[in-house]
Amino acid sequence: MGSGDWNDGMNLVGIRGKGESVWLAFFLCDVLRQFAIVARSRTDTAMAEKCESNAEMLRVAIEREAWDGAWYRRAYFDDGTPLGSSTDPECQIDSLPQSWSVIGAAGEAARSAEAMKSVDERLVRRDAGLIQLFDPPFDRSSLNPGYIKGYIPGVRENGGQYTHAAIWAVMAFALRGDHDRAWELFNLLNPVRHGGDAAHLAVYKVEPYVIAADVYAVSPHSGRGGWTWYTGSAGWAYRLVIETLLGVNLQGETLHLTPRLPSAWTTMKVHYRFRSTVYHITYTRWTDPSEPAPAPKLDGQPLPGAVVPLGDDRQEHWVDVPFA
Repeated sequence: MGSGDWNDGMNLVGIRGKGESVWLAFFLCDVLRQFAIVARSRTDTAMAEKCESNAEMLRVAIEREAWDGAWYRRAYFDDGTPLGSSTDPECQIDSLPQSWSVIGAAGEAARSAEAMKSVDERLVRRDAGLIQLFDPPFDRSSLNPGYIKGYIPGVRENGGQYTHAAIWAVMAFALRGDHDRAWELFNLLNPVRHGGDAAHLAVYKVEPYVIAADVYAVSPHSGRGGWTWYTGSAGWAYRLVIETLLGVNLQGETLHLTPRLPSAWTTMKVHYRFRSTVYHITYTRWTDPSEPAPAPKLDGQPLPGAVVPLGDDRQEHWVDVPFA
């Protein structure tokens, strides 16, 4: 954990070099697995196997040490005291390890499902239109994670919505196949939804056309945005919409299409420009359970999968992708 992982406000959790971050463990699992793919692509089998074996050892350790009963703990202090546990008076559940147990595909499936259920029950505030980073906020307990405790309870990282992390939670719901919930929660984060009328604007109080880094979760300021034009959250919001929800993923010179759309949507179109060439992509829901969905097509010709080879011939191309 050191003097802070993603949450630099928790700068005292591992200040003596012994504290450990559960979120960072999940993140490292994902990095090791992805780097193993890079190593194999360069025929470095030894490095690939080293990455994979270390990722597996880390995954096993997380499951053995970090499960709290209904969610994953957030971290451990230098003295071994857990953070993000039901036994804690404050910060009982933090969204980060729950989301990354799914995003990094390192959490045990049933546990990740229960953890995300706990996120929905404990951290999603539909009444205020926000998703808290953790709850309850730090206030009067003896826990001293660092300067995060200097923020008012429910503001910024101290139990408010930190949008960067809230986006990861929405990604996790989508990746689990809970598409309707993912789109519902994305609408909570969408700044346009906070500026639909004068009453909403009077609460939100910041620009409704850019991402806010944080949204307050404490009365009388619950629902108020803060620190707008924040590029970290904006970049992840872009990836959430384009890559995770609409399922348009550029990998090299191929386009991988994995739509995760609401059940009410039957079709959708994406116009994708690759250099000087435009690909018109149509997703169509396949509703006949008695027959397998037909193969995706590029210009009327079947594709072996929903992977489109891209070329810059300055012509228009049409892609058809059935989805369930």
